Amino acid sequence: MHINLIAKREVKVGFRNPWSYSFMALFSLFSLGLLIIQSQSYMKGYTYTTGTMLNLILYLLPLMTMLLSSFSLTAEKEEGSWQLLSTYAMTTFSFLVGKYLGQALVLVAIVSFGYGLSGVAGMLLGKSFAFSTLLFLLAFSICLILLFLGIAMLIGAISKNRWQALTMGVSIWFFYILAWPTLLISVLSFVPYTWIKPLLQLATFLNPAEFVRIFSVARLGGGSIFGPEYYKWVYWADSPLGDLIFVALSLLWISSTLFIAIRVWERR
Repeated sequence: MHINLIAKREVKVGFRNPWSYSFMALFSLFSLGLLIIQSQSYMKGYTYTTGTMLNLILYLLPLMTMLLSSFSLTAEKEEGSWQLLSTYAMTTFSFLVGKYLGQALVLVAIVSFGYGLSGVAGMLLGKSFAFSTLLFLLAFSICLILLFLGIAMLIGAISKNRWQALTMGVSIWFFYILAWPTLLISVLSFVPYTWIKPLLQLATFLNPAEFVRIFSVARLGGGSIFGPEYYKWVYWADSPLGDLIFVALSLLWISSTLFIAIRVWERR
């Protein structure tokens, strides 16, 4: 009951937040840029153009998710809303899960509007996305939102104000999206050769952007670009149970980050 009320409240607050509309305008412009990229070539399966589009989404969407959602959580502390809500018979679990669900709805609405706008613009210009491509990009974006939203809840629980949330969000985004390949290669160069493959597979799970990207590319038929080190990831992604395994791993990541966020929030 409390989860439902908090989620509805978060949706209302989210759509009144000017940041939400700023990100909506940014993502709409971004999706139109993807339309221009798509119009330059015919896409079927995994191509250079598809990889470029996935990477561009990886650059923008995790940062947008972490900033918007962590700011929403730290605002509860700065404005005193949590002090008021905590006087009611409501658990921290209900509060944070409600915030998670509400923010997820707001962010999914933002990306759906952006892709819908690009689809309409493409139809008018005669260079529309194929429906399957548009659906794939939407599913890829929703997976990123749900996974990085768990990290955003943890950032909001740790941070005391928006400035701390901004610093942590940008730092985590830089680590996971930009610095990850360089740091991974540097660390693996110091371990024995027989350890590289298992450590690489474990490290991939610790980076939500990476394992969503690998799964998506493998499903598009481009798994061979990752090399033999990712053979097991590509194998289970292409297997009949690949979708179920991916959902299970995603739920494990989300529940882990939310559990840590709840414990941190209660300690503070």
